[in-house]
Amino acid sequence: MNRAAAPLRLVLTCEHGGHGVPAALRARFRGHRDVLTSHRGWDLGALVVARQLARAFAVPLQAATTSRLVVDLNRSPDHPRVVSEFLDGLTDAERRRLLARLHRPHRQRVEQAVARLRRRGAQVLHIGVHSFTPVLDGVERRADIGLLFDPARRPEAAFYRRWKRGFAAAAPDWKVLANHPYRGTSDGLTTALRRQFPRGYLGFELELNQRLFGADRRTWRRVGVRVVRALAAALEDSG
Repeated sequence: MNRAAAPLRLVLTCEHGGHGVPAALRARFRGHRDVLTSHRGWDLGALVVARQLARAFAVPLQAATTSRLVVDLNRSPDHPRVVSEFLDGLTDAERRRLLARLHRPHRQRVEQAVARLRRRGAQVLHIGVHSFTPVLDGVERRADIGLLFDPARRPEAAFYRRWKRGFAAAAPDWKVLANHPYRGTSDGLTTALRRQFPRGYLGFELELNQRLFGADRRTWRRVGVRVVRALAAALEDSG
């Protein structure tokens, strides 16, 4: 007799939800608000969609609104660009304190959420919600939605196929691509968690093309509605 598959439980995060700067560091960014509010400083629209997902599926959201130019929560603590060039000149001790204050707590909260669900016997579907600029270095990104995962991990590859079918039903005019515009196995939170939880963990980054978001916040919410419907269909397809 086949054992029933472990239930799939959702963990939601948003690492680049805002472009805030701690008061003690604001002088470093004086005159650079245009950079902070650009795609370099935050993931436009990602937090709105992440909150819609959290409400729709009644799960907590681990989100951050400090600019990625202060500390990039989606990079490993030893990554050379986890702290941006705006903070060049920090001493090693200052850098360690910054990571301890902003980077480590987010990582620990997510790790603990995954660990709790694994202890209860659940499989974990972790989705980090992000967005990307439509054009980078003169090259147009061709996807509306990128789903980043590790194709060598069979449960992730299988869920990608279900999620893509969900998008085909919920947003047939959107182009959905695997591992675009980045590779799902590059340095990042999901990659780190796959090493920590080699079984029972499915790690995805949902990448939303910022061209989907107009100036009207109602447009942002409509994007979220389609994302919710696509994920609901994929979860239903998972049994």
